[in-house]
Amino acid sequence: MNIIIVGCGKVGATLAEQLTNEGHDITVIDTNEEAVHRVTSECDVMGVVGNGVVHSVQKDAGIEYADMFIAMTGSDELNLLCCLIAKKATQCKTIARVRNPDFISERGFIKEKLGINMLVNPELESANEIARLFSIPSAIEVDTFARGRIDLMKTLLPANSPFVGQPIRHALGKLSGKVLICAIERGGDVIIPTGDDLLLAGDKISFVASRKEAGHFFKKAGFTKEHIKSIIIVGGGKISFYLARRLSDVGYRVKIIEKDKEHCENLNQLLPDNVVIIHGDGSDQSLLLEEGIESADGFASITDIDEENVMLSLYVKSNFKAKTVTKINKMNFEGIIDRLELGSVIYPKFITAEMILSYVRALENTTGSNVQTLYNIIGGKAQALEFNIRSQSDAIGVELMNLNLKKNVLLCCISRHGKILIPSGRDSVQIGDTVVIVTTNKGMNDFKDILA
Repeated sequence: MNIIIVGCGKVGATLAEQLTNEGHDITVIDTNEEAVHRVTSECDVMGVVGNGVVHSVQKDAGIEYADMFIAMTGSDELNLLCCLIAKKATQCKTIARVRNPDFISERGFIKEKLGINMLVNPELESANEIARLFSIPSAIEVDTFARGRIDLMKTLLPANSPFVGQPIRHALGKLSGKVLICAIERGGDVIIPTGDDLLLAGDKISFVASRKEAGHFFKKAGFTKEHIKSIIIVGGGKISFYLARRLSDVGYRVKIIEKDKEHCENLNQLLPDNVVIIHGDGSDQSLLLEEGIESADGFASITDIDEENVMLSLYVKSNFKAKTVTKINKMNFEGIIDRLELGSVIYPKFITAEMILSYVRALENTTGSNVQTLYNIIGGKAQALEFNIRSQSDAIGVELMNLNLKKNVLLCCISRHGKILIPSGRDSVQIGDTVVIVTTNKGMNDFKDILA
């Protein structure tokens, strides 16, 4: 696809890089010449310096030939106007980043009357991700497939787990084949396992299961975390607003600690009465103790300062029982962050980029590619891909035990007529199925690419 991206900030640059890696032709627009130069030098993309709302600038970027136009500037109004002008100039698909809750509440009107195909709210999507993590206390990461019917979860195997030292086939034998361990992160290595691989204490294991079966897995594996009921959030920005509103709606007890008095007053007006707003410094240990961190089940550090978020989560995780979620904006020290025991970590710019990438793949699904969903997992060292099986190939109708698969490819689950199947060697893939694989190989665009 020919895709134009307006805005070379964190999200725009990430999106340009990932779309380029998937084979799309990208042109970026920004008023900041240095930002354009940075993106064009780091990625194989074209760049135009100018105001993306101006039609002549859009023409310089090739709007007449664009299949998609994405506005990712810091201004909601500018993004909407950019997309409106692009839509009038051509019939390309348009995506706008919109962060204001007032605009999000008008999502249906904006899409229908302005013709904008997709609105993306990074803060709202980040809040949804955090809420999902709190709903599964023992999981570090959660990705969904098959329209939410199956989850790919990552967790840290505790030293006292009865699974430690056992081959995978024995550990999972009592779960009736409804859970599949599809990746193991051990030190700096990633293993796509067989049933004979041993599980060791400290392994970060990724597995697929339904939400119900995941609960059985965690119980059998010796996890002791109970359901989360009370949560403390440090930081009172937009993510905190969306998160507190969602959590309180489903019965969690929520406290927000924010040092800016005006933010506290706004949150107090906008959020339900059962959300407690505390004006204070969340990095003050005595304040955290005073507000009940010792008894809290969950803790989210989502200030605008990465270093503060990291230190707070390390403190809480080292001293208390709460499940921790840490927001990270910058990727400069990703390798170090991965080695720290922070619990769950979210990267808002990646969450936003992944949403848009999923939409692009869905469009491609109608024009040849059959990759429905793709997640980069384990720090980008492996991928989880969801394929729609629409045509015959050598991989269709053959028992899995008889397929000559590439090395480091594992078929994790099959969705057939709305039912989820964790496959055995005697199962086969049929036309009409949706299939999830996990692999360390890159560049798979069709299900038949799994064959050696």
